[in-house]
Amino acid sequence: MTTIANLKDLMTRNLRSSGIVVAFVLIVAFFTALTDGLLLSPRNVSNLTQQYSYILILAIGMVIVIIGGHIDLSVGSVVALTGAVSAVLVIKGGAPWWVGVLAAIATGLLVGVWQGFWVAYVGIPAFIVTLAGMLLFRGLTYIVLDNVSLSPFPGEYSTIAQGFVNGLLGGYGYDTFTLLVFGLAVLGYAVAAYRNRRAKLSYNQDVEAMPLFVVKTVLVAAVVMWFAWQIATYRGLPVVLIILAALILAYSMITKHSIFGRHVYAIGGNLAAAQLSGVRVKRVNFLIFLNMGFLASIAGVVFSARSSSAQPGAGNMFELDAIAACFIGGAAVTGGVGTVVGAMVGGLIMAVMSNGMQLMGVDQSTQQVVKGLVLLLAVGYDIWNKKRSGARTA
Repeated sequence: MTTIANLKDLMTRNLRSSGIVVAFVLIVAFFTALTDGLLLSPRNVSNLTQQYSYILILAIGMVIVIIGGHIDLSVGSVVALTGAVSAVLVIKGGAPWWVGVLAAIATGLLVGVWQGFWVAYVGIPAFIVTLAGMLLFRGLTYIVLDNVSLSPFPGEYSTIAQGFVNGLLGGYGYDTFTLLVFGLAVLGYAVAAYRNRRAKLSYNQDVEAMPLFVVKTVLVAAVVMWFAWQIATYRGLPVVLIILAALILAYSMITKHSIFGRHVYAIGGNLAAAQLSGVRVKRVNFLIFLNMGFLASIAGVVFSARSSSAQPGAGNMFELDAIAACFIGGAAVTGGVGTVVGAMVGGLIMAVMSNGMQLMGVDQSTQQVVKGLVLLLAVGYDIWNKKRSGARTA
């Protein structure tokens, strides 16, 4: 009976953790059918990667903010401000493209210092600080751009979001380099997953049966290589996808295996216990917002490179898309729960829904209604699931 109960509990936890992936697959299948396969065409898959990359970059930072028990409403305005600073230097001032990138990153870090100071050391709630920041940085964007758009950026700058890496290993109607890169990534994932499974077994933790583990690994590999084939047969590996993959890998390691990551989870999960355990709460909160400013600046560079311009209204509503991606991806409203990978899946769900509805010709107002309902259902499910778990424990 104990073995059966343990197996049932393991299956329940696996289903709960994999539920977002199942939902993503179903949504992709749904919109693929409604668009007669256009959603998964090589051209659209590649464009989808580039078009929503900046939202995924923002979601990486936002999920860390939410895990820490905060929220950031200013990231859209920071995207606009960093892009504006870069444009003034590069387009208007004639500076090299890399100077614009560095200036944008420096601006984002300054924003992070500003907001981190008020949240961590003054003690003003992040909601208020970032709401003020949303207004402040949007106003600064208008001032920096003098209320006019600047364009175009030089080709080297635009390559950040529009460029492709291809032809390095020759071509046979597809880009071999792209397939090689993804093949190595799949191999790395399989090795890491196997080592993680062995580590859990060494600590007598419950893991899925080996056949289930193999099936799950093969399915992940198949999906990843299918995606690789789609972009390999179009124009090759997007530069922005390399940037995004590097950020995902780095921040997955930071949140799971670093002292900073463990402290963020501790603060979001139980602030009083974290303080009693010696966690330097003020320092960690400051770093959370410093990091958010950094990632918002990266998103600002990518967005301005994608549009090859800087606009006073750039980044409008980006913060809501990033927040929605985190909550749909499993982050808890109360903090202490969430993963970078989950936020990425949540962001992809938002991207697929938006892209699918655009391909179907659905008007913008209806798209906003659908996104709002999906976000509400995701948070509602999280609350319901917690109540059910609490009742089971009691």
